[in-house]
Amino acid sequence: MLDATMKTQLKAYLERLTKPVELIATLDDSAKSAEIRELLAEIAELSDKVSFKEQNELAVRKPSFLITNPGSQQGPRFAGSPLGHEFTSLVLALLQTGGHPSKESQDLLEQIKDLEGEFHFETYYSLSCHNCPDVVQALNLMAILNPNVTHTAVDGGAFQNEISERNIMGVPAVFLNGNEFGQGRMTLAEIVSKVDSGAAKRAADELSKRDAYDVLIVGSGPAGAAAAVYSARKGIRTGLMGERFGGQILDTVDIENYISVPKTEGQKLAGALKAHVDDYDVDVIDTQSATRLVPASQEGGLHQIETASGAVLKARSIIISTGAKWRNMNVPGEDQYRTRGVTYCPHCDGPLFKGKRVAVIGGGNSGVEAAIDLAGVVDHVTLLEFAPEMKADQVLQDKVRSLSNVDIILNAQTTEVTGDGAKVTGLEYQDRVSGAMHSLPLSGIFVQIGLLPNTNWLEGAVERNRMGEIIIDAKCETSVKGIFAAGDCTTVPYKQIIIATGEGAKASLSAFDYLIRTKTA
Repeated sequence: MLDATMKTQLKAYLERLTKPVELIATLDDSAKSAEIRELLAEIAELSDKVSFKEQNELAVRKPSFLITNPGSQQGPRFAGSPLGHEFTSLVLALLQTGGHPSKESQDLLEQIKDLEGEFHFETYYSLSCHNCPDVVQALNLMAILNPNVTHTAVDGGAFQNEISERNIMGVPAVFLNGNEFGQGRMTLAEIVSKVDSGAAKRAADELSKRDAYDVLIVGSGPAGAAAAVYSARKGIRTGLMGERFGGQILDTVDIENYISVPKTEGQKLAGALKAHVDDYDVDVIDTQSATRLVPASQEGGLHQIETASGAVLKARSIIISTGAKWRNMNVPGEDQYRTRGVTYCPHCDGPLFKGKRVAVIGGGNSGVEAAIDLAGVVDHVTLLEFAPEMKADQVLQDKVRSLSNVDIILNAQTTEVTGDGAKVTGLEYQDRVSGAMHSLPLSGIFVQIGLLPNTNWLEGAVERNRMGEIIIDAKCETSVKGIFAAGDCTTVPYKQIIIATGEGAKASLSAFDYLIRTKTA
Protein backbone atom coordinates (compact mmCIF):
# COMPACT_ATOMS: atom_id res chain seq x y z
CA MET A 1 0.00 0.00 0.00
CA LEU A 2 2.68 2.51 1.03
CA ASP A 3 5.72 3.11 -1.14
CA ALA A 4 9.22 3.21 0.28
CA THR A 5 9.30 7.01 0.56
CA MET A 6 6.01 7.16 2.46
CA LYS A 7 7.13 4.38 4.80
CA THR A 8 10.35 6.21 5.58
CA GLN A 9 8.49 9.45 6.31
CA LEU A 10 5.83 7.75 8.41
CA LYS A 11 8.42 5.80 10.38
CA ALA A 12 10.11 9.08 11.29
CA TYR A 13 6.81 10.56 12.43
CA LEU A 14 5.97 7.51 14.56
CA GLU A 15 9.21 7.95 16.49
CA ARG A 16 7.43 10.86 18.19
CA LEU A 17 4.95 8.53 19.92
CA THR A 18 5.27 8.55 23.71
CA LYS A 19 2.64 5.91 24.46
CA PRO A 20 1.37 2.79 22.67
CA VAL A 21 -1.29 3.00 19.97
CA GLU A 22 -3.65 0.18 19.00
CA LEU A 23 -5.39 -0.12 15.63
CA ILE A 24 -8.59 -2.16 15.93
CA ALA A 25 -10.12 -3.05 12.56
CA THR A 26 -13.58 -4.35 11.72
CA LEU A 27 -13.32 -5.95 8.29
CA ASP A 28 -15.11 -8.26 5.88
CA ASP A 29 -14.16 -10.16 2.73
CA SER A 30 -14.30 -7.14 0.39
CA ALA A 31 -11.39 -5.82 -1.64
CA LYS A 32 -11.56 -2.56 0.32
CA SER A 33 -11.15 -4.47 3.59
CA ALA A 34 -8.11 -6.23 2.15
CA GLU A 35 -6.58 -2.82 1.36
CA ILE A 36 -7.26 -1.56 4.90
CA ARG A 37 -5.80 -4.75 6.42
CA GLU A 38 -2.63 -4.36 4.36
CA LEU A 39 -2.30 -0.65 5.21
CA LEU A 40 -2.71 -1.13 8.97
CA ALA A 41 -0.30 -4.06 9.03
CA GLU A 42 2.32 -1.95 7.26
CA ILE A 43 1.84 0.89 9.74
CA ALA A 44 2.20 -1.47 12.71
CA GLU A 45 5.47 -2.80 11.28
CA LEU A 46 6.97 0.72 11.32
CA SER A 47 6.90 1.21 15.11
CA ASP A 48 7.07 -1.02 18.15
CA LYS A 49 4.57 1.33 19.79
CA VAL A 50 1.84 0.52 17.22
CA SER A 51 -0.12 -2.74 17.24
CA PHE A 52 -2.87 -3.99 14.93
CA LYS A 53 -5.67 -6.46 15.50
CA GLU A 54 -9.02 -7.36 13.99
CA GLN A 55 -12.19 -7.41 16.02
CA ASN A 56 -15.66 -8.14 14.63
CA GLU A 57 -18.22 -5.57 15.79
CA LEU A 58 -21.70 -6.04 14.37
CA ALA A 59 -22.87 -2.45 14.79
CA VAL A 60 -19.80 -0.94 13.15
CA ARG A 61 -19.28 -0.10 9.46
CA LYS A 62 -17.13 -2.51 7.49
CA PRO A 63 -14.38 -1.82 6.65
CA SER A 64 -13.41 0.56 9.45
CA PHE A 65 -10.80 0.86 12.15
CA LEU A 66 -10.43 2.56 15.54
CA ILE A 67 -7.27 4.39 16.62
CA THR A 68 -6.95 4.04 20.38
CA ASN A 69 -4.68 3.03 23.25
CA PRO A 70 -4.45 -0.55 24.55
CA GLY A 71 -7.30 -1.25 26.96
CA SER A 72 -9.34 1.73 25.75
CA GLN A 73 -12.12 2.21 23.20
CA GLN A 74 -11.74 6.00 23.04
CA GLY A 75 -10.48 7.59 19.86
CA PRO A 76 -11.25 8.43 16.25
CA ARG A 77 -12.49 5.91 13.70
CA PHE A 78 -12.04 5.80 9.92
CA ALA A 79 -14.62 3.99 7.80
CA GLY A 80 -13.27 3.26 4.32
CA SER A 81 -10.02 4.54 2.90
CA PRO A 82 -7.90 7.06 4.86
CA LEU A 83 -5.72 7.82 1.83
CA GLY A 84 -5.78 10.78 -0.58
CA HIS A 85 -6.02 14.07 1.28
CA GLU A 86 -7.03 12.16 4.43
CA PHE A 87 -3.69 10.41 4.84
CA THR A 88 -2.48 13.46 6.75
CA SER A 89 -5.51 13.08 9.04
CA LEU A 90 -4.56 9.46 9.69
CA VAL A 91 -0.97 10.35 10.55
CA LEU A 92 -2.07 13.16 12.86
CA ALA A 93 -4.56 10.87 14.62
CA LEU A 94 -1.81 8.31 15.20
CA LEU A 95 0.50 10.94 16.67
CA GLN A 96 -2.08 12.58 18.92
CA THR A 97 -3.41 9.25 20.18
CA GLY A 98 0.20 8.35 20.92
CA GLY A 99 0.73 11.38 23.10
CA HIS A 100 2.16 13.91 20.63
CA PRO A 101 0.73 17.31 21.68
CA SER A 102 -1.64 19.33 19.52
CA LYS A 103 -0.59 22.78 18.34
CA GLU A 104 -4.01 24.23 19.21
CA SER A 105 -4.19 26.77 22.04
CA GLN A 106 -4.26 25.38 25.55
CA ASP A 107 -7.45 27.27 26.33
CA LEU A 108 -9.24 25.59 23.43
CA LEU A 109 -7.93 22.15 24.41
CA GLU A 110 -9.19 22.64 27.96
CA GLN A 111 -12.54 23.78 26.64
CA ILE A 112 -12.83 20.52 24.67
CA LYS A 113 -11.93 18.42 27.71
CA ASP A 114 -14.61 20.20 29.76
CA LEU A 115 -17.46 19.61 27.29
CA GLU A 116 -20.39 17.84 28.96
CA GLY A 117 -22.97 15.68 27.21
CA GLU A 118 -22.78 13.00 24.52
CA PHE A 119 -21.42 14.02 21.11
CA HIS A 120 -21.40 11.36 18.39
CA PHE A 121 -20.00 12.90 15.20
CA GLU A 122 -19.88 11.44 11.69
CA THR A 123 -18.04 13.22 8.86
CA TYR A 124 -18.48 12.21 5.23
CA TYR A 125 -15.48 13.05 3.06
CA SER A 126 -14.13 12.38 -0.42
CA LEU A 127 -10.52 11.44 -1.05
CA SER A 128 -10.07 14.41 -3.41
CA CYS A 129 -11.57 16.98 -1.02
CA HIS A 130 -9.02 19.55 0.13
CA ASN A 131 -11.48 21.07 2.62
CA CYS A 132 -12.28 17.81 4.42
CA PRO A 133 -9.04 17.20 6.37
CA ASP A 134 -9.46 20.29 8.57
CA VAL A 135 -12.87 19.07 9.75
CA VAL A 136 -11.80 15.43 10.12
CA GLN A 137 -8.70 16.42 12.09
CA ALA A 138 -10.63 18.77 14.37
CA LEU A 139 -13.23 16.14 15.28
CA ASN A 140 -10.57 13.42 15.63
CA LEU A 141 -8.79 15.58 18.19
CA MET A 142 -12.02 16.10 20.11
CA ALA A 143 -12.57 12.32 20.20
CA ILE A 144 -9.04 11.82 21.53
CA LEU A 145 -9.35 14.45 24.26
CA ASN A 146 -12.87 13.85 25.57
CA PRO A 147 -14.44 10.42 26.27
CA ASN A 148 -17.88 11.98 25.71
CA VAL A 149 -17.00 12.59 22.05
CA THR A 150 -16.87 9.97 19.30
CA HIS A 151 -16.01 10.60 15.68
CA THR A 152 -16.18 8.43 12.59
CA ALA A 153 -14.73 9.78 9.36
CA VAL A 154 -16.63 8.09 6.52
CA ASP A 155 -15.24 7.73 3.00
CA GLY A 156 -18.26 8.62 0.87
CA GLY A 157 -16.90 6.65 -2.06
CA ALA A 158 -16.86 3.45 0.02
CA PHE A 159 -20.31 4.00 1.53
CA GLN A 160 -22.36 5.27 -1.42
CA ASN A 161 -25.54 3.84 0.09
CA GLU A 162 -25.24 6.21 3.04
CA ILE A 163 -24.51 9.13 0.72
CA SER A 164 -27.77 8.38 -1.10
CA GLU A 165 -29.84 7.70 2.02
CA ARG A 166 -28.76 10.94 3.67
CA ASN A 167 -28.93 12.98 0.44
CA ILE A 168 -25.33 14.14 0.86
CA MET A 169 -24.25 16.19 -2.16
CA GLY A 170 -21.42 18.21 -0.65
CA VAL A 171 -18.47 17.38 1.56
CA PRO A 172 -17.37 17.58 4.24
CA ALA A 173 -20.82 16.82 5.64
CA VAL A 174 -20.98 16.48 9.43
CA PHE A 175 -23.72 14.81 11.46
CA LEU A 176 -24.06 15.06 15.25
CA ASN A 177 -26.08 12.42 17.07
CA GLY A 178 -27.70 11.46 13.76
CA ASN A 179 -28.73 14.99 12.78
CA GLU A 180 -27.17 17.41 10.29
CA PHE A 181 -24.59 19.57 12.04
CA GLY A 182 -22.71 21.39 9.29
CA GLN A 183 -21.40 21.25 5.74
CA GLY A 184 -18.19 22.67 4.36
CA ARG A 185 -14.96 23.77 5.97
CA MET A 186 -15.09 24.37 9.75
CA THR A 187 -12.27 25.06 12.17
CA LEU A 188 -11.88 23.36 15.54
CA ALA A 189 -12.77 26.61 17.30
CA GLU A 190 -15.93 26.97 15.21
CA ILE A 191 -17.05 23.42 16.01
CA VAL A 192 -16.38 23.80 19.72
CA SER A 193 -18.18 27.13 19.93
CA LYS A 194 -21.16 25.58 18.17
CA VAL A 195 -21.53 22.74 20.69
CA ASP A 196 -20.52 24.82 23.73
CA SER A 197 -23.51 27.13 24.11
CA GLY A 198 -21.76 29.54 26.47
CA ALA A 199 -18.57 29.87 24.45
CA ALA A 200 -19.68 32.75 22.24
CA LYS A 201 -20.69 34.99 25.15
CA ARG A 202 -17.51 34.24 27.09
CA ALA A 203 -15.40 35.05 24.03
CA ALA A 204 -17.32 38.27 23.39
CA ASP A 205 -16.92 39.43 26.98
CA GLU A 206 -13.18 38.72 26.87
CA LEU A 207 -12.68 40.50 23.54
CA SER A 208 -14.56 43.60 24.63
CA LYS A 209 -12.15 44.03 27.55
CA ARG A 210 -9.08 44.28 25.32
CA ASP A 211 -7.25 47.58 25.02
CA ALA A 212 -7.64 49.63 21.86
CA TYR A 213 -5.36 48.71 18.97
CA ASP A 214 -3.21 51.08 16.97
CA VAL A 215 -4.38 49.18 13.90
CA LEU A 216 -7.09 46.53 13.73
CA ILE A 217 -7.20 44.46 10.56
CA VAL A 218 -10.59 42.93 9.73
CA GLY A 219 -10.19 39.89 7.50
CA SER A 220 -7.40 37.30 7.70
CA GLY A 221 -6.80 36.36 4.08
CA PRO A 222 -3.65 37.24 2.09
CA ALA A 223 -4.29 41.01 2.30
CA GLY A 224 -4.95 40.88 6.02
CA ALA A 225 -1.92 38.70 6.72
CA ALA A 226 0.38 41.04 4.79
CA ALA A 227 -1.08 44.06 6.59
CA ALA A 228 -0.53 42.37 9.96
CA VAL A 229 3.14 41.60 9.26
CA TYR A 230 3.87 45.12 8.02
CA SER A 231 2.06 46.71 10.97
CA ALA A 232 3.70 44.54 13.61
CA ARG A 233 7.13 45.29 12.15
CA LYS A 234 6.47 48.98 12.91
CA GLY A 235 6.17 48.10 16.58
CA ILE A 236 2.55 49.24 16.92
CA ARG A 237 -0.24 47.36 18.69
CA THR A 238 -1.76 45.18 15.96
CA GLY A 239 -4.92 43.08 15.94
CA LEU A 240 -6.04 40.71 13.19
CA MET A 241 -9.56 39.28 13.29
CA GLY A 242 -11.28 36.97 10.82
CA GLU A 243 -13.63 34.05 10.42
CA ARG A 244 -10.96 31.65 9.15
CA PHE A 245 -7.28 32.35 8.60
CA GLY A 246 -6.41 32.22 4.91
CA GLY A 247 -9.82 33.22 3.66
CA GLN A 248 -10.74 32.27 0.11
CA ILE A 249 -7.38 30.70 -0.71
CA LEU A 250 -8.35 27.81 1.56
CA ASP A 251 -10.79 26.86 -1.20
CA THR A 252 -8.12 27.07 -3.90
CA VAL A 253 -6.36 23.90 -4.96
CA ASP A 254 -3.39 24.71 -7.19
CA ILE A 255 -1.65 28.11 -7.19
CA GLU A 256 0.93 28.56 -9.93
CA ASN A 257 1.21 32.35 -10.30
CA TYR A 258 2.48 33.50 -6.88
CA ILE A 259 5.83 34.86 -7.91
CA SER A 260 8.90 32.97 -6.55
CA VAL A 261 6.67 29.99 -5.68
CA PRO A 262 6.30 27.98 -8.92
CA LYS A 263 3.50 25.83 -7.53
CA THR A 264 1.71 25.44 -4.22
CA GLU A 265 -1.74 24.72 -2.81
CA GLY A 266 -4.15 27.04 -1.07
CA GLN A 267 -3.89 25.32 2.29
CA LYS A 268 -0.09 25.34 2.18
CA LEU A 269 0.01 29.03 1.33
CA ALA A 270 -2.47 29.79 4.11
CA GLY A 271 -0.26 27.86 6.53
CA ALA A 272 2.79 29.82 5.39
CA LEU A 273 0.95 33.12 5.85
CA LYS A 274 -0.13 32.08 9.36
CA ALA A 275 3.42 31.04 10.28
CA HIS A 276 4.75 34.41 9.09
CA VAL A 277 2.15 36.32 11.11
CA ASP A 278 2.92 34.19 14.17
CA ASP A 279 6.55 35.32 13.99
CA TYR A 280 5.39 38.77 15.11
CA ASP A 281 3.48 40.26 18.01
CA VAL A 282 0.02 40.16 16.41
CA ASP A 283 -3.15 39.56 18.41
CA VAL A 284 -4.89 37.04 16.13
CA ILE A 285 -8.62 36.75 16.78
CA ASP A 286 -10.15 33.73 15.03
CA THR A 287 -13.77 32.74 14.29
CA GLN A 288 -15.07 36.29 14.58
CA SER A 289 -17.07 38.08 11.89
CA ALA A 290 -17.67 41.82 11.79
CA THR A 291 -21.27 43.02 11.65
CA ARG A 292 -20.87 46.80 11.93
CA LEU A 293 -18.26 49.55 11.64
CA VAL A 294 -18.75 52.65 13.76
CA PRO A 295 -16.27 55.34 12.62
CA ALA A 296 -14.79 57.70 15.20
CA SER A 297 -16.80 60.86 15.82
CA GLN A 298 -13.69 62.99 15.25
CA GLU A 299 -10.31 62.60 13.57
CA GLY A 300 -7.85 60.88 15.88
CA GLY A 301 -10.62 59.18 17.83
CA LEU A 302 -11.29 55.46 18.20
CA HIS A 303 -13.17 53.49 15.55
CA GLN A 304 -15.27 50.53 16.67
CA ILE A 305 -15.92 47.11 15.16
CA GLU A 306 -18.95 45.19 16.38
CA THR A 307 -18.89 41.40 15.91
CA ALA A 308 -21.57 38.74 15.45
CA SER A 309 -20.72 37.38 18.91
CA GLY A 310 -21.53 40.73 20.53
CA ALA A 311 -17.97 41.89 21.11
CA VAL A 312 -16.84 45.47 20.52
CA LEU A 313 -13.24 46.12 19.47
CA LYS A 314 -11.65 49.58 19.29
CA ALA A 315 -8.75 50.91 17.25
CA ARG A 316 -7.10 54.17 16.19
CA SER A 317 -7.01 52.89 12.60
CA ILE A 318 -8.69 50.03 10.77
CA ILE A 319 -7.77 48.06 7.66
CA ILE A 320 -10.69 46.23 6.03
CA SER A 321 -9.60 43.13 4.10
CA THR A 322 -12.69 40.93 4.19
CA GLY A 323 -12.24 39.57 0.66
CA ALA A 324 -15.03 38.15 -1.46
CA LYS A 325 -17.28 35.10 -1.73
CA TRP A 326 -18.72 33.03 -4.55
CA ARG A 327 -21.44 34.82 -6.50
CA ASN A 328 -24.86 33.15 -6.45
CA MET A 329 -27.10 32.71 -9.49
CA ASN A 330 -30.02 34.25 -7.56
CA VAL A 331 -32.63 32.07 -9.23
CA PRO A 332 -35.54 30.11 -7.71
CA GLY A 333 -34.42 26.83 -6.17
CA GLU A 334 -30.77 27.78 -5.65
CA ASP A 335 -31.05 28.40 -1.91
CA GLN A 336 -33.41 25.45 -1.40
CA TYR A 337 -31.01 22.98 -3.00
CA ARG A 338 -27.69 24.41 -1.81
CA THR A 339 -25.62 21.38 -0.62
CA ARG A 340 -28.39 19.22 -2.12
CA GLY A 341 -26.95 19.35 -5.60
CA VAL A 342 -26.09 23.06 -5.91
CA THR A 343 -22.42 23.39 -5.02
CA TYR A 344 -19.41 25.61 -5.60
CA CYS A 345 -16.39 23.29 -5.29
CA PRO A 346 -15.80 20.75 -8.07
CA HIS A 347 -12.67 19.37 -6.39
CA CYS A 348 -14.47 18.61 -3.13
CA ASP A 349 -17.87 17.51 -4.34
CA GLY A 350 -17.17 16.15 -7.82
CA PRO A 351 -16.64 12.53 -6.65
CA LEU A 352 -20.13 12.51 -5.12
CA PHE A 353 -21.57 12.79 -8.64
CA LYS A 354 -19.63 9.89 -10.14
CA GLY A 355 -21.51 8.46 -13.09
CA LYS A 356 -24.12 11.26 -13.05
CA ARG A 357 -24.96 14.24 -15.23
CA VAL A 358 -24.03 17.70 -13.98
CA ALA A 359 -23.90 21.30 -15.15
CA VAL A 360 -21.28 23.99 -14.71
CA ILE A 361 -22.53 27.59 -14.70
CA GLY A 362 -19.92 30.01 -16.06
CA GLY A 363 -17.48 30.05 -18.97
CA GLY A 364 -14.57 31.87 -17.35
CA ASN A 365 -11.35 30.15 -16.27
CA SER A 366 -12.93 28.75 -13.10
CA GLY A 367 -15.94 27.36 -14.94
CA VAL A 368 -13.97 25.77 -17.75
CA GLU A 369 -11.42 24.29 -15.33
CA ALA A 370 -14.31 22.85 -13.32
CA ALA A 371 -15.83 21.29 -16.44
CA ILE A 372 -12.49 19.72 -17.38
CA ASP A 373 -12.00 18.28 -13.88
CA LEU A 374 -15.55 16.97 -13.64
CA ALA A 375 -15.42 15.36 -17.07
CA GLY A 376 -12.99 12.79 -15.70
CA VAL A 377 -15.33 11.84 -12.86
CA VAL A 378 -18.97 12.24 -13.89
CA ASP A 379 -20.94 10.79 -16.80
CA HIS A 380 -21.61 14.08 -18.59
CA VAL A 381 -21.03 17.82 -18.12
CA THR A 382 -23.07 20.65 -19.62
CA LEU A 383 -21.33 24.03 -19.43
CA LEU A 384 -23.67 27.04 -19.64
CA GLU A 385 -22.31 30.50 -20.44
CA PHE A 386 -24.47 33.63 -20.30
CA ALA A 387 -22.46 35.51 -22.95
CA PRO A 388 -22.09 34.75 -26.68
CA GLU A 389 -18.59 33.40 -26.03
CA MET A 390 -16.56 31.92 -23.21
CA LYS A 391 -14.08 34.17 -21.40
CA ALA A 392 -11.64 31.44 -20.38
CA ASP A 393 -8.05 31.33 -21.63
CA GLN A 394 -7.85 29.82 -25.12
CA VAL A 395 -5.79 26.84 -23.95
CA LEU A 396 -8.59 25.91 -21.54
CA GLN A 397 -11.26 26.39 -24.20
CA ASP A 398 -9.36 24.11 -26.57
CA LYS A 399 -9.08 21.45 -23.87
CA VAL A 400 -12.75 21.49 -22.84
CA ARG A 401 -13.94 21.39 -26.45
CA SER A 402 -11.86 18.26 -27.01
CA LEU A 403 -13.75 16.30 -24.34
CA SER A 404 -16.44 14.00 -25.69
CA ASN A 405 -18.62 14.12 -22.58
CA VAL A 406 -18.82 17.92 -22.32
CA ASP A 407 -21.47 20.02 -24.07
CA ILE A 408 -21.15 23.83 -24.22
CA ILE A 409 -24.22 26.06 -24.45
CA LEU A 410 -23.66 29.77 -25.07
CA ASN A 411 -26.20 32.59 -24.58
CA ALA A 412 -27.79 30.50 -21.83
CA GLN A 413 -29.49 32.26 -18.91
CA THR A 414 -30.26 29.91 -16.01
CA THR A 415 -33.75 30.70 -14.73
CA GLU A 416 -34.50 28.03 -12.13
CA VAL A 417 -33.05 25.08 -10.22
CA THR A 418 -35.52 22.22 -10.07
CA GLY A 419 -35.70 19.35 -7.60
CA ASP A 420 -37.89 16.76 -5.92
CA GLY A 421 -37.86 18.44 -2.52
CA ALA A 422 -34.78 16.57 -1.33
CA LYS A 423 -32.24 17.00 -4.11
CA VAL A 424 -31.60 18.64 -7.48
CA THR A 425 -33.18 17.00 -10.50
CA GLY A 426 -32.37 19.61 -13.15
CA LEU A 427 -32.38 23.23 -14.21
CA GLU A 428 -34.29 25.53 -16.55
CA TYR A 429 -32.54 27.95 -18.88
CA GLN A 430 -33.52 30.43 -21.57
CA ASP A 431 -31.80 30.83 -24.92
CA ARG A 432 -31.01 34.56 -24.90
CA VAL A 433 -31.10 34.72 -28.72
CA SER A 434 -34.34 32.88 -29.54
CA GLY A 435 -36.05 33.31 -26.17
CA ALA A 436 -36.86 29.59 -26.08
CA MET A 437 -36.99 27.83 -22.70
CA HIS A 438 -35.17 24.53 -22.14
CA SER A 439 -34.93 21.93 -19.36
CA LEU A 440 -31.86 19.91 -18.45
CA PRO A 441 -32.16 16.79 -16.26
CA LEU A 442 -29.21 16.86 -13.84
CA SER A 443 -28.00 15.63 -10.49
CA GLY A 444 -25.62 18.47 -9.71
CA ILE A 445 -24.99 22.13 -10.53
CA PHE A 446 -21.55 23.68 -10.01
CA VAL A 447 -21.75 27.49 -9.84
CA GLN A 448 -18.62 29.28 -11.11
CA ILE A 449 -19.69 32.84 -11.98
CA GLY A 450 -17.31 35.04 -10.08
CA LEU A 451 -17.13 36.77 -6.73
CA LEU A 452 -18.96 39.31 -4.59
CA PRO A 453 -17.16 41.49 -1.99
CA ASN A 454 -17.89 40.75 1.67
CA THR A 455 -18.93 44.31 2.48
CA ASN A 456 -22.65 44.29 3.31
CA TRP A 457 -21.82 44.93 6.95
CA LEU A 458 -20.35 48.33 5.98
CA GLU A 459 -23.67 49.86 4.91
CA GLY A 460 -23.53 53.61 5.59
CA ALA A 461 -20.00 53.51 7.04
CA VAL A 462 -17.69 53.93 4.02
CA GLU A 463 -18.34 54.63 0.35
CA ARG A 464 -18.80 51.62 -1.95
CA ASN A 465 -19.51 51.31 -5.65
CA ARG A 466 -22.56 49.65 -7.18
CA MET A 467 -20.83 46.26 -6.98
CA GLY A 468 -20.35 46.70 -3.24
CA GLU A 469 -16.59 47.18 -3.54
CA ILE A 470 -15.00 49.65 -1.10
CA ILE A 471 -13.82 52.72 -2.97
CA ILE A 472 -10.15 53.39 -2.22
CA ASP A 473 -7.47 55.72 -3.53
CA ALA A 474 -3.89 54.92 -4.51
CA LYS A 475 -2.91 54.69 -0.82
CA CYS A 476 -5.79 52.35 0.12
CA GLU A 477 -7.60 55.14 1.96
CA THR A 478 -11.39 54.98 2.14
CA SER A 479 -13.85 57.85 2.43
CA VAL A 480 -13.28 57.93 6.21
CA LYS A 481 -10.04 59.16 7.78
CA GLY A 482 -8.19 56.41 9.60
CA ILE A 483 -10.01 53.60 7.79
CA PHE A 484 -8.21 51.76 4.99
CA ALA A 485 -9.09 48.77 2.82
CA ALA A 486 -7.17 46.20 0.79
CA GLY A 487 -7.69 43.20 -1.46
CA ASP A 488 -10.68 41.67 -3.19
CA CYS A 489 -13.23 43.70 -1.20
CA THR A 490 -12.02 46.93 -2.82
CA THR A 491 -12.08 48.64 -6.21
CA VAL A 492 -8.51 47.58 -6.98
CA PRO A 493 -8.53 45.86 -10.38
CA TYR A 494 -7.55 42.23 -10.91
CA LYS A 495 -8.48 40.00 -7.99
CA GLN A 496 -5.27 38.02 -7.51
CA ILE A 497 -3.51 36.70 -4.41
CA ILE A 498 -0.26 38.51 -5.15
CA ILE A 499 -2.13 41.79 -5.69
CA ALA A 500 -4.03 41.33 -2.43
CA THR A 501 -0.82 40.84 -0.45
CA GLY A 502 0.72 43.95 -2.03
CA GLU A 503 -2.38 45.97 -1.26
CA GLY A 504 -2.33 44.72 2.33
CA ALA A 505 1.24 45.94 2.73
CA LYS A 506 0.35 49.27 1.16
CA ALA A 507 -2.67 49.72 3.43
CA SER A 508 -0.52 49.01 6.48
CA LEU A 509 2.09 51.55 5.47
CA SER A 510 -0.66 54.11 4.86
CA ALA A 511 -2.23 53.38 8.25
CA PHE A 512 1.14 53.86 9.96
CA ASP A 513 1.64 57.15 8.13
CA TYR A 514 -1.81 58.24 9.32
CA LEU A 515 -1.04 57.31 12.93
CA ILE A 516 2.24 59.21 13.15
CA ARG A 517 0.66 62.32 11.62
CA THR A 518 -2.58 62.34 13.61
CA LYS A 519 -2.98 63.49 17.19
CA THR A 520 -4.98 61.28 19.51
CA ALA A 521 -8.39 62.81 20.19
